[in-house]
Amino acid sequence: MFYDFLQDIFSFNPNSPLLFTQLYFWVFFVIVFAVFSLIHNKTLLRNTFLFFVSVFFYYKTSGWFTLILCFAVIFNYLDGFMIHRCKKDGGRLSWLIAGLIVNLMTLSYFKYSYFFADVVSNVFGIEMEVFNIFAWAGNYVAGAPVFSVDRILLPVGISFYIFQCISYLMDIFRRRVEPVRNILDFGFYVTFFPQLVAGPIVRANEFIPQLYRKYSLSRRQFGIAVFWIINGLAKKIILSDYLAVNFIDRVFDNPTMYSGFENLAALFGYSLQVYADFSGYTDIAIGVAMLMGFYLPKNFDSPYKATNPGDFWKRWHISLSKWLQDYLYIPLGGNRTATFGTYACIITIALIGMILSGSVWVCVVILSFALIVALRCRKSAEKRKELTSNMNRMTTMLLGGLWHGASWNFMIWGGLNGIGLIVYRFWKDRGVYARTGIMALVTAAAYFMAEYYPAPIWNIVTVWTGVIFIGTFIRMLYNIFGGKSEMKLVAKCWAVLQTFVFITWTRLFFRAGSNLDPAEANETAWNTAKDMVGQIGSKWNVEIILDIVMAYKNIFLLIIVGMIIHWLPTNFKRRYRLWFAQMPIPIMIVVTAVIIFVVYQFVTADLQKFIYFQF
Repeated sequence: MFYDFLQDIFSFNPNSPLLFTQLYFWVFFVIVFAVFSLIHNKTLLRNTFLFFVSVFFYYKTSGWFTLILCFAVIFNYLDGFMIHRCKKDGGRLSWLIAGLIVNLMTLSYFKYSYFFADVVSNVFGIEMEVFNIFAWAGNYVAGAPVFSVDRILLPVGISFYIFQCISYLMDIFRRRVEPVRNILDFGFYVTFFPQLVAGPIVRANEFIPQLYRKYSLSRRQFGIAVFWIINGLAKKIILSDYLAVNFIDRVFDNPTMYSGFENLAALFGYSLQVYADFSGYTDIAIGVAMLMGFYLPKNFDSPYKATNPGDFWKRWHISLSKWLQDYLYIPLGGNRTATFGTYACIITIALIGMILSGSVWVCVVILSFALIVALRCRKSAEKRKELTSNMNRMTTMLLGGLWHGASWNFMIWGGLNGIGLIVYRFWKDRGVYARTGIMALVTAAAYFMAEYYPAPIWNIVTVWTGVIFIGTFIRMLYNIFGGKSEMKLVAKCWAVLQTFVFITWTRLFFRAGSNLDPAEANETAWNTAKDMVGQIGSKWNVEIILDIVMAYKNIFLLIIVGMIIHWLPTNFKRRYRLWFAQMPIPIMIVVTAVIIFVVYQFVTADLQKFIYFQF
């Protein structure tokens, strides 16, 4: 019996990975924190202990994929030293390139092998199947067929820790940081368990100094840490899991079984779900790390308060957005110029688009667009900076989409966000009269298509553009009749609403095919998106909407409450966070116990994995 108990604790169960929402995790953390409290002032011992604890945590989450994590630690530790030791720039660059190749090849092997196999099959007509070389090596060592060699699974969190290692090598190359001297300290930096499997992506120059800092946790910091933990649990369990299991997943699994109103509600509900899921995980990670005296970067800043797509990406998954900006957008030329890398990326994206869609016209359209932009840049020096910066923005967003997976749905999602960034930059430079005229033409064109080429998508576009036209038209009338007030609050609310609607519609493609098998993801995403658009854009039976609202009254109430809390003023949120942190400890314990009790009333039969585990 005792042996079985120990085996259950120290073995990996793929059906029950270690999640923040499990009681088992909190037992694990209490034990870790108890040992940590005894050694917290002995820096090397503390870091070593947390490194091995983090490796164990990852093993309980991912099993034998822990070996890939250990390989990443050892390789990047050694490569970082080699970059630093080289005196000549050529040598430093060579070691950096070697490090980038190994890291990206490791990521690509697990994340894009099926995609590359499809490419070879489609382009060269060679039937190719994936082969798991790591499983083969494991079977060779074990002397028995323990692992399946004809299937490649994606290690949990591999994108996050690989990106973290890449930023470490890049920062050493740029002389922003010194390499970590002790491999155990470096291993702790890469594997720190609160943020290991789903971010935030921690920069070396932000976290490495903390490795050698004395432990410090004030009374207020303790209260703030507890607040972030219970805040994250509430987001994850009450908002994300409950909404997903009881409404959103049902609609996305079979859109045609539900009305247009239900499909639209599920789409907007998903925006709240994915935010609550990801930011909830981050809140827990920040709180757990803070209890141990470590500080993780802020990863979300009320993203649905954003007034435009660019503002949204400054608030959503901030660590990834900054990573893409520093290590992709700026090296491509940023807002200065288009580089060789820009055009190389565009050609690559065009080829990927052709392969994923199965149509050469996708490639032709992308390359033609890039060629037109390049020619305009040569002819007009005034437009060069604007056009090239837009090319780099679009390229960055498309590659950001591919980071999530090599499938058409992620390409569309990234492309739509890139278009949003570009359109906004065009829109903000137009006056109210020009905006009104543009929206009148766009709405008229959408209405023409809906009338003469009937399709649900044109009905949706007509309604959406019509609403925007009404808003701009009212603003124009206000100006004509001499309105004095600037109406900043109304204008901001309108911008926030339109940005939220745009971001939500892009998520249709993100959610519809979030599957790591590219062929299946493409088909699933397209069919799901087509069915949902068909339902939303078809004629609604208005008489049943009230019945639907009453049938799902708890779901709709939860969505409304969640959005109201999200849109509360930042200062107000800060005040109640500090109020909680400054409570007397006995009262804090009681309040925390009550909140945890309420939160766990919403627990579903099966605990839901964090959405971003699959990336």
